[in-house]
Amino acid sequence: MSLLRALPVVLLLLVASPASAADHVIAALGDSLTAGLGVSPEEAYPAVLEARLRREGFEYRVINAGVSGDTSAGGLRRIDWVLKLRPDVVIVALGANDGLRGQAPDVLRDNLTRIIERARAAGVRVLLAGMRLPPNYGVEFTREFADVFPAVARHAQVAFMPFLLDGVAADQRLNQADGIHPTAAGYQTIADRLWPYLRPLLRR
Repeated sequence: MSLLRALPVVLLLLVASPASAADHVIAALGDSLTAGLGVSPEEAYPAVLEARLRREGFEYRVINAGVSGDTSAGGLRRIDWVLKLRPDVVIVALGANDGLRGQAPDVLRDNLTRIIERARAAGVRVLLAGMRLPPNYGVEFTREFADVFPAVARHAQVAFMPFLLDGVAADQRLNQADGIHPTAAGYQTIADRLWPYLRPLLRR
């Protein structure tokens, strides 16, 4: 079964999973940085966030809707499936693979805008996480790429975390051997840095 065909089945299973009727849902829409490539599901940042929410008295499930290798175009194709989970909040953490593949920033901007528009039309609060590229991609391209995220957030008037890998990128202690994907400790840092941006979107 192809990945795209499997995704609706996975999401339906998530919807059907046992949970308190009082639970709210946060969906983390992203790529391998969200999926948790190289670590256990419990160590990826969505699970770490859920554990903190529970500790602090918030009745939320955090659904990991990350797919390794995904781009903003893939996220746009999947957003309607994610919205079937009836989330209160969607964390949009896409764009890294667009940049690594040299995708035009205008295309990234359009895809992110359309993802947010669909979420907002469904009454969902959105937290957009920014991304940056290493300098070897060229000064102009890396600047144009990084500028997409705050511009989209301002235009859509959604919550914005400037850099998903804040405090993690380029720190060998917090990254796996590939230098790209965080370790369990790196994901803990991501969850900690995400929290101040997520907290205002929550309800008890």
